[in-house]
Amino acid sequence: MGHHTRQAVWRGLSLTAAAGLAAAALATAPAQAQDGSGAPGESVAPRGAYAGLDKDLSGVTIKLATIGGQPYEAMYASIPIFEEATGANVEIVFLGDGFQIDRYLKTNYAAGTEDFDVAWNHTSFMAQYTDFVEPLQGYFTPEELAPFSPKIIEAATIDGNLQLIPRHADISALHYRTDLFGDDLPVPTTLQELYDASAKLVGEGKVKYGTQFAGKEEALSGRFYELLFANGGDYFDADMKPIFDSEAGVESATWMRDLYASKLIPADTPNLLWPEVAQNFCDGNVAAYLEWYGWYSMFQDPKSCPAVAGKFGLARGPVGSADVHTGWAGAHAFSVAKASQNKEAAVQLVKFLTSEEIQYEEAKLGVLPVRSDVAALIQEDAATSPVQLDRDRLALAEVQVSEDFRTPPLFPDWISFTDSWSPTLQGIILGDTSVEDGLAKGVKDAQDLLDSLGY
Repeated sequence: MGHHTRQAVWRGLSLTAAAGLAAAALATAPAQAQDGSGAPGESVAPRGAYAGLDKDLSGVTIKLATIGGQPYEAMYASIPIFEEATGANVEIVFLGDGFQIDRYLKTNYAAGTEDFDVAWNHTSFMAQYTDFVEPLQGYFTPEELAPFSPKIIEAATIDGNLQLIPRHADISALHYRTDLFGDDLPVPTTLQELYDASAKLVGEGKVKYGTQFAGKEEALSGRFYELLFANGGDYFDADMKPIFDSEAGVESATWMRDLYASKLIPADTPNLLWPEVAQNFCDGNVAAYLEWYGWYSMFQDPKSCPAVAGKFGLARGPVGSADVHTGWAGAHAFSVAKASQNKEAAVQLVKFLTSEEIQYEEAKLGVLPVRSDVAALIQEDAATSPVQLDRDRLALAEVQVSEDFRTPPLFPDWISFTDSWSPTLQGIILGDTSVEDGLAKGVKDAQDLLDSLGY
């Protein structure tokens, strides 16, 4: 779930200096919540409570390696509040999209060259970092952890060690154009209906593309995984044996390939990641597709998305042939590096960044809160909003998170696997190889990879 960044601009800046850049970014970012409560970093009365401000950290520099891009960077404009209250200096040493930050962290962890105290983490990536992050259960009281989603805290605990503190969650929902779907063409509830609607709308010249998906790297492998489990399959069995050359695998890969062959998705799909597919939707080129809730404020902003703002809806992910809803999900988070020489200070920053007020400010941008107190504040905001979708999306998200939330396989080499598999899947989609041959190659490559890693 990564996004384009201004990494070269931010690297090495203290947050006191970087706040100005963040404020500039916010000036062109999507509008905040319709209650008018303002953007992160503005001098408005907080609705929630801050945490992590109760220790004197004068003279301490806390280094942060984290994710950037829309909508992540808005949060960082609030860090001067932490600096002023504690006396600490916070320095961003790396800012990159999800794949860039993952590569940066793995490189430094492997070489023992960590130059950061606090690091981005994610439920889909965390298993590969377990040897390098500080167990956090001893730094947070039960009362401090109580507001966080029990499911995420449980998922983030490996061998009794809490790997991360969640920042926000996300799950893919069907985003659709309300000017294209309605009484004459119902919103798709199955993958087959999504395909058929795509063919109909493109064939009638009503839209350029019926649907779309990010077409490379972990983004592509994750989307295929979502189709796979909706069709009754999985990547691996209980013994970590690759099994995705199954009937469900053939069905899922064929769905993707046929969309491309029929020109129902963009020709440059293999080059697309999250920002590009979001922009396609904003430009009015796509009828319906699976997308993260986190883009909501951008999609509702008539300045950034004039073609769809106020003209789109959200629906539960469609079901596949196994009558299972799609629901690829995960949670962004923060961890403390085990190599940090300032662990107590680093924990204070994590407590601040995941506190009620900061999480509320971020949730106003459209991401799904992981704290019950923040969820209550967002629901209060939505209750007074004139936009019905503000309320409907929260009710839908509650259903999806409770019933459809499905993370990728949680093993340390998930990214290595997706790096191996994604190019082969691209070949299937492009028609360079048959579905069956491509899946057979993918399974063999996966088994070879796991064998070489000692599974």
